[in-house]
Amino acid sequence: MCRLALAPAALLALVLAGCGTPSQPLTMAVTPAEALQVRGWVPEALKAQVALAPVQGGLETGRWWGSKVSATALQQALEESLYAVGMRPPSPEPPARFELRAELLELEQPTVPALAVTVGAAVRYTLVDTASGRVVYQRRIANAEEAGFTEAVVSPSERLRIANERTLRANIGLLLRDLVTLRP
Repeated sequence: MCRLALAPAALLALVLAGCGTPSQPLTMAVTPAEALQVRGWVPEALKAQVALAPVQGGLETGRWWGSKVSATALQQALEESLYAVGMRPPSPEPPARFELRAELLELEQPTVPALAVTVGAAVRYTLVDTASGRVVYQRRIANAEEAGFTEAVVSPSERLRIANERTLRANIGLLLRDLVTLRP
């Protein structure tokens, strides 16, 4: 008898876990404190010289399939992060010397979000010298981050969104730390 009483509750939990909230670009961008740490290390050749190509990959969040990360959201997060550290030019004219290409290869999420949610992401970044077409930097950056139960007690889908955003923010941070070591 007890199992029958738990069936509706379990079904409701599965339905609520599947509802998705799209990941927010500003939350995926590096924080002002992180940007300040990186900004001082940006080489002269990259200051206001990195344009962003349209981001590839990503999935739109569907009503029943949990929170995802769209290419548009990742594009906005990357643009904001590049601008915050001083790499993105303030206007499209004159054209930037470098073009950054990004492709979201993997977004590894739990099928049913639990008390703590861990999300893994892999993004391939390529920095190209636009004048010569030469690849200056290319790397697949993979990482994982977690959102705990206390961050969104009521909603597992919110924990999933938080973990998505945290994972991509850390991924972008790793990219920026790599780029400041370049001497193109």
